[in-house]
Amino acid sequence: MKFRPCIDIHNGAVKQIVGGSLMDAQDAAQENFVSKQDAAFFAALYRDRGIRGGHVILLNPSSSPYYEETKRQALAALKAYPNGLQVGGGITPENAATFLEAGASHVIVTSYVFQDGMIQEDKLCKLVKVVGKERLVLDLSVRLREGIYYIVTDRWQKYTSVELTEDTLDALAESCDEFLIHAVDVEGKAAGIEEPVAALLGRWGKRPVTYAGGVHSFADLDRLRELGRDRVDVTIGSALDLFGGTMAFEEVLRYLN
Repeated sequence: MKFRPCIDIHNGAVKQIVGGSLMDAQDAAQENFVSKQDAAFFAALYRDRGIRGGHVILLNPSSSPYYEETKRQALAALKAYPNGLQVGGGITPENAATFLEAGASHVIVTSYVFQDGMIQEDKLCKLVKVVGKERLVLDLSVRLREGIYYIVTDRWQKYTSVELTEDTLDALAESCDEFLIHAVDVEGKAAGIEEPVAALLGRWGKRPVTYAGGVHSFADLDRLRELGRDRVDVTIGSALDLFGGTMAFEEVLRYLN
């Protein structure tokens, strides 16, 4: 299990938010932490510590008046750490090259490959053709509804009809290099991991996969390592001291890397 750092950008600032609170209307979100440092600062920190595979996430839609500043921050982070970070948020075949040429190792995609609540094979094929599967991460972020974890899109606001299962992972694995899984209902709450999600990812284990959501202690890391069978990487957001939390960044690095 490796530590994968994050840089979440909303309204032009590096933030930690409660995932389920994100709304396109008025670009609203419940904030846990707003950094005084820009995205390039965190990218340089991760670069200097040699931590690869972190996620830069743009949390504004392209229609937002804040989008251009959010994008500018993301591009600055990629420039600061060429080929060391992945980027997601509104990625399409039309704009993917902008981020890859700016230094992203991979692009992270969810919403583009879903329409009317279903996986659109033609869109996925187009994306793979343009980007290449070796540079594509599929974000299968999930929310629980009636006892089932459904994949959600559009900044976690829309449910699809697609369940997160081993069969779903099998079906998509040949089209990507990695998976990123946000457990949205606990994202930003630092109140413990979604154990059923972690256990599913650990059982599957056929591609690199990163879990995000709810980690708030080293006991959570131990539990994730156990459930994930030591083959699920982890992102820590609000609980990390870099973002106002209590888990020391340096200690996390010693613990995981």
